[in-house]
Amino acid sequence: MVASSIIEKVNAVLADEFEVEAEDITLHANLRETLDLDSLDFVDLVVIIEDNFGFKVNREDLKAIETFEHLYDYIHKNVSA
Repeated sequence: MVASSIIEKVNAVLADEFEVEAEDITLHANLRETLDLDSLDFVDLVVIIEDNFGFKVNREDLKAIETFEHLYDYIHKNVSA
């Protein structure tokens, strides 16, 4: 999957699922703050990524992700593997 299509898909899915404005999702925005993630939302995020991109998410890896740019890179790396 091409990186630009990953970014578009991630932004669309997360904006819809977490009810945030798409323009609030930027490369350097803090993932947890922008999506207002609590522990249950974090589980939802894992499921959303797994369902939409077809790979098993390592929760420890995801916990280390701070920005959307890191999330895009993580998804791209795992989709391309």
